Amino acid sequence: MGLGVCLKGLTLSLLAGTLALAGSHAASAQEGYFRGKRITIMINYAAGGPTDIEGRLFAKHIIKYLDQPTSLIAQNMDGAGGLIGTNWLGEIAPRDGTAFGYLTGQIWRSINDPAPRRVEFKNYEFVAYQPGTTVYFARSDLAPGLKKPEDFGRAEGVVSGGLGADNAKDLLLRLGLDMLGLKYKYVTSYRGSQAARLALQQGEINYYAESPPSYRSLIEPTLVKSGEVIPLFYDPGYDGETFRTPKQMEGVNMMDFRQFHEKIKGVPPSGQLWDVYRTILAANGAMQRLIVMPPGVPKEAKDALTKAIKDLEKDADYAADAERTLGYVPDFVTGDQVNERVRKQLALPTGTREFLANYVKNAPR
Repeated sequence: MGLGVCLKGLTLSLLAGTLALAGSHAASAQEGYFRGKRITIMINYAAGGPTDIEGRLFAKHIIKYLDQPTSLIAQNMDGAGGLIGTNWLGEIAPRDGTAFGYLTGQIWRSINDPAPRRVEFKNYEFVAYQPGTTVYFARSDLAPGLKKPEDFGRAEGVVSGGLGADNAKDLLLRLGLDMLGLKYKYVTSYRGSQAARLALQQGEINYYAESPPSYRSLIEPTLVKSGEVIPLFYDPGYDGETFRTPKQMEGVNMMDFRQFHEKIKGVPPSGQLWDVYRTILAANGAMQRLIVMPPGVPKEAKDALTKAIKDLEKDADYAADAERTLGYVPDFVTGDQVNERVRKQLALPTGTREFLANYVKNAPR
């Protein structure tokens, strides 16, 4: 993949010749904020997973637009469904703009677990977000044998993997199985997708999901190509009002969950489980990746990072690298409206939290 995703910390340093600071190069606060500083991009999931793959690709190219920092380090801080790294960002990371996070799953984590924290997630500074999706797949030797996606509707002995009982991925995996009427066991709390992927290969679980970066780079060219795994469906894009085909899945010959459900059950999904599924999509899928700075960072730091992201999206080398690695070019939403949009999502419809508390408690083992 060319990203060195197995490394815990990958330092991306500029050439020595670019580090010289000259008094004649007085830049505006926005253009020169990161000049001469050491930058840390914290990735809140383990090395080798989809967040890590995307985050390191982002780190590899964003350094060109941060106006000559001395170095940039991409650092994994995984655990507790991404919460360990997120808490570090809010509680410990420097608040001068030299540390920011490339996060997954934290909007859902915040709204589904409103327990008081030392730093509330709504107080972080949200710089950009990227809509996403998830691709679901199963081992082809799952009884009675899967030769095409719709065979999954007759599957027996399903064992679904997961990262944590209240994790958005786990909930969507289970909600989908329940809507399809399949009996299953559920094994959760794998440290990250890399551990769950290994469990799938070893037959400990036989049903899992990955976001497109790791699916295309790690699942499709190996397990799908060898016939060990069969792709099933993906999550449709949903902003709370409108369904769409996620950018990552445009041109891909695969059904979204609505189409898959109708293929299996003969009718579109509906009812309470589907309402909750859509709620999770609207919060977690519409803003699957977040680029976040600690609370209280200087406005100049946030403005400089916002400008760098906008410049990155015009970078042909980044686009080509993303196409090779991810199969698509990430499409970030950034600007002054981002804080308001993210914070608006940090709420649940009446009754949903109580339903989910019982749903998590009654997960099949």
